[in-house]
Amino acid sequence: MQPNDTPMDKQIIVVAGATGNLGFRIVKALILKGTAVRGLVRAAADSSRVEKLKQMGASIIVVNFNNEQELATACDGAACIISALAGLRDVVIDTQTRLLNAAIAAGVPRFIPSDYSLDFTKFEHGENRNLDFRREFHTYLDASPIKATSIFNGAFMDMLTNEIPMIIFKNKLVLYWGNKEHKMHFTTLDDTAMFTANAALDPTTPRYLTIAGDLISPAEIRDVVTNLSGNKFRLIKTGGLGLLSFIIKIAKKMAPGTTDIYPAWQGMQYMSNMMDERGRVNKLDNARYPEMQWTTVEELLSSYPFQKK
Repeated sequence: MQPNDTPMDKQIIVVAGATGNLGFRIVKALILKGTAVRGLVRAAADSSRVEKLKQMGASIIVVNFNNEQELATACDGAACIISALAGLRDVVIDTQTRLLNAAIAAGVPRFIPSDYSLDFTKFEHGENRNLDFRREFHTYLDASPIKATSIFNGAFMDMLTNEIPMIIFKNKLVLYWGNKEHKMHFTTLDDTAMFTANAALDPTTPRYLTIAGDLISPAEIRDVVTNLSGNKFRLIKTGGLGLLSFIIKIAKKMAPGTTDIYPAWQGMQYMSNMMDERGRVNKLDNARYPEMQWTTVEELLSSYPFQKK
């Protein structure tokens, strides 16, 4: 399907990065809401994911993300552009800027950038490499004539079972830095995707929206896994945030010039931000779309295959 083939009675939402983990879910959420979706993908995109998107009912457009004219043509007639692009400077700043310029050239009124993180506006440059790129992109975005909405979801809750080194299931430990009572905010990928779909269809969104499936402390996570597993999990303080900052500096020196999106020290930077008082959430926008049902940490972990006593 080409850009001008969409039925006239539907809003058109463009999703860049449609084959990615989050982008795929956003497309699915939009289609469940009866929305016309155009997924922008690279020529080298996973063909099986592209086929699944087509089967769901999405219109797939293969574009050269280095070509603003191609992007503008693909964006023509859209009500909102959602970026779910992931990467380093070349993607988060360079490619997103081209996508932004294309959206403006096509007359698209709204843009949702690929932020999906904690509120990085509260932090300083140098504290988190990946969030620095997003903050830098905002200088271009906020100077543009398009209406933008950033969605801050904290950390993806799904990562608690693997990528985030916090719950050590095998050893029955919950590790933390700083204050064990500090509440972090987590949101599942699916909930983030559905909220983003709702926001894309809502022309009244403000500049920033903050969501959380759960606000939960390390001590509360320990209680959750203890109750679910029937085994006593121990809460272990690995150090203060000052020590974590020192370890991050050492880890970065051991991996200079890395092109990995998520090296170990990047995960440490994110954990430091999550446990920092500046990362505390004072107001949530969960109730903006009352029909949404939010997944808690307890609900997510209830399906984890704990080894029972």
